[in-house]
Amino acid sequence: MKTLDQLDPGTGGIVEAIAGPMALQQRLMEFGVLEGETISVLAKAPLGDPIEIQIGGTRLSLRKTEAAAIRLAESS
Repeated sequence: MKTLDQLDPGTGGIVEAIAGPMALQQRLMEFGVLEGETISVLAKAPLGDPIEIQIGGTRLSLRKTEAAAIRLAESS
């Protein structure tokens, strides 16, 4: 199962689950990172941290550890 931090810029997927501490899960859900939503990686900093993403009409920058908590559905 892939996590968001493993994707390259220009790719994306469907959010399947959010792992990690409840505070992180709550924070991501407040930003609109919800199960079933389409999420895309727009850019990564040279060392891979932070990661710029888009979900719906919102653009966010996440730490690599935060992005690793977002599990994506397997493509069929």
